[in-house]
Order: sequence, then structure tokens, then C-alpha cells
Amino acid sequence: MTNLTIAIDEDVLRRARIRALEEGSSVHALLREFLVAYATSSDRVTRDRAVLRRLMDRARTKPGNSGGHPWTREDLYEDRLSWPR
Repeated sequence: MTNLTIAIDEDVLRRARIRALEEGSSVHALLREFLVAYATSSDRVTRDRAVLRRLMDRARTKPGNSGGHPWTREDLYEDRLSWPR
């Protein structure tokens, strides 16, 4: 295993340590988990995030957005039909 040194603002690190302790973890463990997930994420994760971003953008710009329900069933499943199986 390799050690990694990073530079980070003291206040940010202090708040991260407090939050990690509250969650029963450590900053070290959280960073390791994040880097493992980041390094092993597949193209599918990237593609799924892009689909979610498009849906969120569409919800913000769709005319006639009444009642806080911007999507129809067809809107939600439109992009899903193009996902590979």
C-alpha cells in the first residue's frame, strides 16, 4: 500500500474529522473509500449520471411544470429505453 500526502485547509479538515467521528469513521477511511470507488467506477456509472443530469435539467426547463411534478412517466422512462442491458 502507498501513502498519500495532500494539502487541505485546516478548517475543512477539522470539520471533516468531526463529521467522520459522528459517522463512526475517519477521514483516512473516507478518502480511501472514495478513491477506490472513483478508480473502479465504470462507464456505466458515468452514463447513468449523465442521464440523471439530463432529467434534472429537463425538470428545471420544462414548460407547464405545475405542482412540483415536472416529469411524466414517459419522461422518466424515455432515456432508460436507450440504456444497454
